[in-house]
Amino acid sequence: MRGIRAVLLFLILLCLSFSVALADIMDGEYIPTRFTFTGGSGRVTITCPRVTVTNGTAMAELLFSSPNYTRILLGGTEYPGVSDLTTTRFLIPAELDHSFTITATTLAMSQPHDVAYILYIGLDDTLPGLTWQSAMEKRYADCFDVDFYEGGYALIKVRDGDTYLLIPENAQIPDGLDPAIICLQQPLQSIYVAATSAMALLDRLEVLDRVRFSGTQADGWFIDNARARMQQGDMVFAGKYSEPDYELLVKEDCDLAIESTMISHTPKVQEMLTLLGIPVFVDHSSYETHPLGRTEWIRLYGVLLGCESLADAFFEEQVNMATTSALPAATGRVAFFYLSTDGHAIIRGSSDYIARMIEMGGAVYAFPEIGDNKASVSLSMEDFYDKAGDADYLIYNGAIDESVRTLSDLLAKSPLLKDFSAVTSGHVYLTGRDLYQATDRTMQFVTDIRHMLSDEPTEFTFLLPLTD
Repeated sequence: MRGIRAVLLFLILLCLSFSVALADIMDGEYIPTRFTFTGGSGRVTITCPRVTVTNGTAMAELLFSSPNYTRILLGGTEYPGVSDLTTTRFLIPAELDHSFTITATTLAMSQPHDVAYILYIGLDDTLPGLTWQSAMEKRYADCFDVDFYEGGYALIKVRDGDTYLLIPENAQIPDGLDPAIICLQQPLQSIYVAATSAMALLDRLEVLDRVRFSGTQADGWFIDNARARMQQGDMVFAGKYSEPDYELLVKEDCDLAIESTMISHTPKVQEMLTLLGIPVFVDHSSYETHPLGRTEWIRLYGVLLGCESLADAFFEEQVNMATTSALPAATGRVAFFYLSTDGHAIIRGSSDYIARMIEMGGAVYAFPEIGDNKASVSLSMEDFYDKAGDADYLIYNGAIDESVRTLSDLLAKSPLLKDFSAVTSGHVYLTGRDLYQATDRTMQFVTDIRHMLSDEPTEFTFLLPLTD
């Protein structure tokens, strides 16, 4: 212990020779609000548990997940490390809220090897060289935030995802920017859309002329303008999200790939796109629990594509539809489901946006306490019957299972269904295949639920009564 203290004291005295001016930060110990690093092979991670500010000098504690590192070179000075069985700890002077480069020496190979890392240690949310102006005031969305900066810059943070800085046309990337922030240079005019939920919103923004590449074939689109542009050759199929046509995307100068969270299952695809110079924006709108939260992503795309006014106006129309329509009393319990190939009923979790839309329509969701924070839950048919057998309405998810077109088709999948109250009363409905692509028509589904509860003849947007 005495030896470790002596080494740490030596490090502190050595580091005091490297002074970093911190006029606006009081002396004390801080836990970084943001720490990122780039470089290395990816097998070793670096963390920054704390930063200590003393007399205008910031000292950062760095922890490498390997015992094989011996020193850090910074500003022409060498800083030795203290190792245990699994880690190496360093104490170095740090430049805060501004990226800087270190060189770390490792003995993990046959001989000492120097590895360069770019570090960013942030104590607040400031961006170097930029002045914050305002933040987007959201109504329902929880999965993104947008901050606006002078000069037309915008910082987009996706919850549990990446952070993006929108760079105005002909403007420069700020010096010292956190290297983990993905920069998107306007104008974005050759976009690859592999997230189907985004296409409807881009269509509403009248920017499909900027979508050159699709991750879905023409016959897979239920958005008329998207399908038409593909049939005309204005939009081309560039491979699905897991197998994009890299050569085509590079040849035609793709400047943005919009992916769904499914890209997390194929991380090498995202890595390859990035290596090819194509920034990847991952749409997390499917994680929104409020239906209008999904639709509010149109405001984010409005910022990305420079049509904020049109985005705000459309979103307000959707909000007005939700708040001005007369809400009927909750007159029935509704079960939304499909049957998997192994005979289980797949329902939506109780906090899922589909469940919320059913409730917004005035119904009671049949599974109020199941699968909270889950998009879908698998139930045995016995459990499904126990919880939904007396439901007043059944809605079968035809967007997932296209094999059901009649009531006979559904009953053939599980004879147990014939004993459900909704089947005997003739209250069984099927959703259209376009349900998940229609991010822009959330309130039309809510309206369908309201009409369904009224039992009055009507034309539905997404629902089809199931008969023989």
